[in-house]
Amino acid sequence: MAKPNYTKDEIRKMAKDEHVQFLRLMFTDLYGTIKNVEVPISQLDKVLDNKMMFDGSSIDGFVRIEESDMWLYPDLSTWLIFPWGSEHGKVARLICEVYNADRTPFYGDPRNNLIRILDEMKELGFTDFNIGPEPEFFLFKLDPETGKPTTHLNDKGSYFDLAPVDLGENCRRDIVLELEKMGFDVEASHHEVAPGQHEVDFKYADALHACDNIQTFKLVVKTVARKYGLHATFMPKPLDRINGSGMHLNMSLFNEKGNVFFDENAEEQLSQEARYFLGGLIKHARNYTAVMNPTVNSYKRLVPGYEAPVYVAWSGHNRSPLIRVPIARGLSTRVELRSVDPSANPYLAVAAVLAAGLDGLKNKIEPPKPVDRNIYVMGEEERKANGIEDLPSTLHNALKALRTDEVIINAMGPHLYNNFVEAKRLEWEAYRQEVSQWERDQYLELY
Repeated sequence: MAKPNYTKDEIRKMAKDEHVQFLRLMFTDLYGTIKNVEVPISQLDKVLDNKMMFDGSSIDGFVRIEESDMWLYPDLSTWLIFPWGSEHGKVARLICEVYNADRTPFYGDPRNNLIRILDEMKELGFTDFNIGPEPEFFLFKLDPETGKPTTHLNDKGSYFDLAPVDLGENCRRDIVLELEKMGFDVEASHHEVAPGQHEVDFKYADALHACDNIQTFKLVVKTVARKYGLHATFMPKPLDRINGSGMHLNMSLFNEKGNVFFDENAEEQLSQEARYFLGGLIKHARNYTAVMNPTVNSYKRLVPGYEAPVYVAWSGHNRSPLIRVPIARGLSTRVELRSVDPSANPYLAVAAVLAAGLDGLKNKIEPPKPVDRNIYVMGEEERKANGIEDLPSTLHNALKALRTDEVIINAMGPHLYNNFVEAKRLEWEAYRQEVSQWERDQYLELY
C-alpha cells in the first residue's frame, strides 16, 4: 500500500473534518511490543512540531532513569484514523521515531535502527527494499467470566476450510474490512493448516512501512477478535502436535532501473545480484535466527514434521528449505525467508535480513546449490554430504550463534544488541529453571 506524504495542514484538516478527539503516538520497544502515548487533539500542533516528550526509562530496553527525557518525532505518512469509534470521539494514530533529549536519533528505537540500515543500502546504490509479510495467528475463546484467554480453539477447521467448520470466518472477514478501511491492500485471507489458525496476506510495501503495517495489523487483529469473544495470539506455537504460526518474509531489492533480482537473460531469470543476496541470507542464517525467532517458544515451532523450516538450504521448487524463490518473475521476482515467526520484532528482523543480503552483495557470496527434493526425508549423513546445516534448536543455541556474527550485531547496533542478548539470556535462564508437566509425567514415577 502506497504511503501518502501528508503535510501538517492536511493532517490538521483531516483531524477536524473527522472529529478526531485523541491521538495515539505509537512506537515499538525492543521486544516488538507496540507502545503509545495518548494525548488529546488539543496537543496536535505540539505533536506535529516535534515538541512531545515522554519518559523513556519506563520502556524496556530504552534508557536509564537519569537519561529519561526523550522526544517523539511523528512520521506524517503514518497518519491513520482508526475505523472503530469511541464514546469520546474518534482516535487517530501517528507512528513516531524516538529522539534523545539533545534531538539526535535514539538508536535503541528499532524503527530508527532500520532507517540506519536502509540508509546504508541507499549508499550502495539501491532505492528500495520491499517486504511482503505473511503473518499467521490463532484465535482462542475468551473465558466469559474472567475475560482471560483460554486454550480452547474457536474451530476445528483446516487449510482453506469454509464455514460452518471455520467459525473464525466472520471474525477474519471483519479483520479484512477494518484493514481495508485503514488503507491496507488485502490480497488474501484464509484458514491455515491448524485448527483455529488464520492468515491474512496484504500487499508488499517498502521495508519501513511494511514493518509499520505488521504492527498495525497485529493491533487490528487483536481488537476485532475481542469483539467476537476471542483472543488472537501471535505466539509461535501455542499448542503442541499441530502447526505453529510463521511470518514468512518475501523480499525484493530495487534500484532506479527496477527489480534488481530479475534478469531475463540469466538462468531461471534470477540475477547474479539475487544469487549474492541469497548467499548472504544462507551464510548468516544460523546467526540471525535469534532475531527471527526470539522466544523460548519459537523453537517449539522449528521442529521437523510441521512445515516450518529447520534446515539451512534454498530452492525454487519445494517448500521444505529455509528459503524459497517463488516462480513469479519480472517485478515480482523475490526471495521468501520462511523461518521468521510473528513474535519477532519486525524492524529488527528486516534490518538483520537486509544486512545479511547486503553482505552477500558486497562480498559476492555465492549461494550453495539449490536443494530440490524434500529435506525432511533425508538422513543426517545425506544432509551433511549436501552441506545442509540445521537451524539452532533452542534460544540458547541461537544466542550463541548470534554472538559470533559481526554483520548481524552491527545490523542491530550496540544498544539494541546488548539489551536484546541480556534480556533473552535471562528469558532462557528462567525457562531452564522451570519444571514442566511433561517432565513430571515422564519421570516422576519412573525414577
